[in-house]
Amino acid sequence: MRDHPEDWPVLGREYIYRGAAPFALRMDTVSHPSGGEPFQRLVLEHPGAVVILAVDDDGRALVLKQYRHPAGLRFVELPAGLLDKPGEDPLEAARRELLEEGGLEAGEWVHLNGIHNSPGFSSERIDIYLARDLRSVGRGDFELEHEEADMTLHWVPVDDLVRAVLEKRATDGPLATAVLTYALTYGRSAQV
Repeated sequence: MRDHPEDWPVLGREYIYRGAAPFALRMDTVSHPSGGEPFQRLVLEHPGAVVILAVDDDGRALVLKQYRHPAGLRFVELPAGLLDKPGEDPLEAARRELLEEGGLEAGEWVHLNGIHNSPGFSSERIDIYLARDLRSVGRGDFELEHEEADMTLHWVPVDDLVRAVLEKRATDGPLATAVLTYALTYGRSAQV
């Protein structure tokens, strides 16, 4: 089983929003390759993102607690961020985000997974990395703004995060994918 690329005919495209933000919202008129009645699909153009599961030598992961306005929740999340420019290497973006949000550098990087959180609506792809061999270096001159200025950092055993996901207490999709992929790949387990 695997996803594979397809390209259905786009008969029309209308941009609803396009601004300074790295996102755009458009309405595509699409047709099935074999014909049939055209239909419309709303598409959020997204530059892509990265998520970092930073695990220390004691099996703890760096998590953030951050308010997210669209959901009206303070989520348990992992360090993450957008690809800032077209064609940016996701691993370089992950290095930048771990430094900016966690004040950490990692000696070892492993690509854990790549996911599309909401493919029926958004082009966003999230690359998830495992970062190990961590060292604290500070954020340098990077300053947190808006919701990030209010986020808090915590070190949590990975097994506790697995339990939080399985018990539906931590509902951030990329966090769930990261910790469950890590648990299955590296033999970590948590009793629920």
